[in-house]
Amino acid sequence: MADALAFAFTAALNPTLLAATMIMLFAAEPKRLMAGYLLGAYTISISLGLVIVFALQGSDAVDTTQHTLSPAADIVLGLLFLLVAVMIRGDRDARIRERRKARARAAAPKEAPLWRRTLDKGSPRTAFVVGILLTLPGASYLVGMSRISKADASTGVTALAVVVFCVIMLLLIEIPLVGFFVRPDATRRDVKRFTDWVGANARVIIARAALVIGGLLLLRAAITLLS
Repeated sequence: MADALAFAFTAALNPTLLAATMIMLFAAEPKRLMAGYLLGAYTISISLGLVIVFALQGSDAVDTTQHTLSPAADIVLGLLFLLVAVMIRGDRDARIRERRKARARAAAPKEAPLWRRTLDKGSPRTAFVVGILLTLPGASYLVGMSRISKADASTGVTALAVVVFCVIMLLLIEIPLVGFFVRPDATRRDVKRFTDWVGANARVIIARAALVIGGLLLLRAAITLLS
């Protein structure tokens, strides 16, 4: 069972979850959006995990998906992220940045971006739906559920393992959300400092993040294919 839960930490390195968390941190009221998103993510990930573990035991469905679609998607996305990292680090996007700066200087002041306005007006219900839609099973998730189903544990222990797996998998959003509940003022200050730092170091952050995410996706694909 322990080896199954180890895959939860790999599943936590989810680019989609990281992007969603970063976007919600910039919202006017991140706590309510993150809580709604997390509830939706729990709903789909735990429900689907229980279905896989109890209803599909002995089926080839999990292993087939695990060794075909998921690794292929991870490889394609991983290579794309590495390409982005190479372009930014090599300053090959300089011409595009210069054109954007020129347009920005010539343009009149604009209102906040649409995604920011949408988040500011968002509700926990909307975030709940987004959490369901974006928390789709990846390779590590499928491997973990398959390992749990083959552990031959009791029904209660198996169900608990699924819940623990999903909690670990969603650490990227759980940690900042806990901060907002436990130390709201300090967390807001930390988020403000963090967002200011991100704005000042955006290029370096994007390049390194793309490099890390691309490498992790390729690693996850390799682990799945070799497991």
